[in-house]
Amino acid sequence: MPKHRGKSDLPEKPCACCNRQFTWRRKWARVWNDVRYCSDRCRLEARRQPACCKPPS
Repeated sequence: MPKHRGKSDLPEKPCACCNRQFTWRRKWARVWNDVRYCSDRCRLEARRQPACCKPPS
């Protein structure tokens, strides 16, 4: 039996900056619990604006 997972079966979590859902990537396999941002842009933006990237709605 193959252990292949479909893309819809991969875990997701919200980005701490933009609140967008992003899915697990193979390169994050060992550090998935530590991953907080969906992209480098969000990670850098969070450093520039410590409170939060997303404007209040």
